[in-house]
This record gives sequence, C-alpha cells and structure tokens, in this order.
Amino acid sequence: MPKQMSTARRTSIAGLLAATTLTLALSGCATYDVTAPADARADAAAADVKAKDARLAAAGDAKNADGKKADGKDGSGDDVDCRTAKCVALTFDAGPSEHTNRLLDILKQEKVHATFFMLGQNHVDKRPAEVKRIDAEGHELANHTWSHQILTDIEPEEATRELSRVQDAVRKITGKTPKLMRPPQGRTDGKVSEISKRLGLAQVLWSVTAKDYQTNDSALITKRVLDQTERDGIILLHDIYKGTVPAVPGILKELKKRGYTVVTVSQLLSPAKPEPGMVYRP
Repeated sequence: MPKQMSTARRTSIAGLLAATTLTLALSGCATYDVTAPADARADAAAADVKAKDARLAAAGDAKNADGKKADGKDGSGDDVDCRTAKCVALTFDAGPSEHTNRLLDILKQEKVHATFFMLGQNHVDKRPAEVKRIDAEGHELANHTWSHQILTDIEPEEATRELSRVQDAVRKITGKTPKLMRPPQGRTDGKVSEISKRLGLAQVLWSVTAKDYQTNDSALITKRVLDQTERDGIILLHDIYKGTVPAVPGILKELKKRGYTVVTVSQLLSPAKPEPGMVYRP
C-alpha cells in the first residue's frame, strides 16, 4: 500500500492545480508550493502530537518553571488556538504612513493584533518610530518589498534586493527580522519562492480584499470586508489610504459580533511555523 501523502502536500498539489490558470497567466510557471492555514495547522499538529502527549503526561496541567503552561502557551489572551477558534487574520500593506498611529490606537483599544506588510522606501525608512511602535505593541512585522516592484517581472538579483533591503532596515530598527512577506499584487512564481526560501521568508496571500485603493468610502470598505470574510480568512487592507483606518473599528466590532477572533498571520498558522518559500493562501 503506498505511503499516505501529508495533508499539506495534498493541499499543495490541489491548490496548484486549482490555481494553474492564474499562476501561468501571472508568471508563466507553477513551480511553487501552496497550502492553506488549516492544512498547515493540521500537519503541524499531527507531527507534534507524540511529543506533546509526552510533555503533557510528564507535566500534567501544571505550569512550567518559567510560568508557561505545559502546552507551551503563556496564558495570555493571544494564546488563541485557531484549530478550535473561529479565526481570521488582519493584515495591512504598504505602510507605515501618516495614518498608522491612529490605526495602532484603534487596535490597542480593541485588544487586537495585526500583521503589517511594510514597504521600505518612503515608509520604513521615513517612519522608524511607527515601525518601533508596531513591534512594541505586539503586532507582526512583515515585508512588502522595498519599492513595490513586481517580483516576477525583475531579475533575481533585483528581486533579492527588494526583499533583503526591508529585512535589513526592519532588523536595524527593531532588532527583529521579518519571517513573512507579501509579493506586490500577489504575484509569485518559482523564482520568487526560491528567493524567499533563501531569505527565510514565507509568502502570504489573502482571501479578502476591500480594494481600498479604489475608494475612500469607509462604509463601502467595511461592507466589502464583511461580505467576504470566512473562517481562516486573511484580510488585506492598506494603512496608507485615508478611508481605510476609519473603517477598522466597524469591521472589528462586526467580526467580533459574528464570533471571529482576529489574529496575526503566524497565530492563524500556529502550531505550524511559517515555512520559508511556502505560499500561504486560504
């Protein structure tokens, strides 16, 4: 009997087949791995179950010496398990900008953490204080290239620079190096995946877009997000447009009303760790 294929690998192949037409149209090839958050979680949990059972048997439900529970969680409100909770990841592209501090105020008030896919040129390099605040308040630092060039359209050396310059800039400001990146326009291919893998970056696409680059109508932005959101979704917004940040309180209020827990991308994937080069797409 043939060895059973892992959930993530099956999903990778299925996702590639389903996305072949789009991928070919965008990049001319489909030589990269794709997995959904739920499948990444399932495979990670299956791989870890024996080790976790052993730890739980040894430690029971007592806390470890460092104050953490035996399952490795720290007991805070951020310890959501998206295998059981109805999660959705909130992400913001292309900042930080003049609107980012107001956004951070809202997220702090609502006790929500998001993932920020930041641009380097005229953003990270011009607003290091906002980058520091994003990190200090527990949000996830991520990479959206230096100057928003389409990575599939440029030479590998230039694509590498587009990503590595943001890595270096964020590390210089915060002491941390992003583990996630979002390719501009979501356009990726085997070349981009290989570069991402080499730089230690997982690729994150999305399932919900308000197309807030087309409108400053906050009510319309809110409606578009809520109409598309489903469990394990990844919401794409931009903290550079003036209509977006005013929409966030209403979006969060309604998502919570509908039973969603709003998380970062890495929380959505947990217990899986973002795999460099992998494309994550709901």
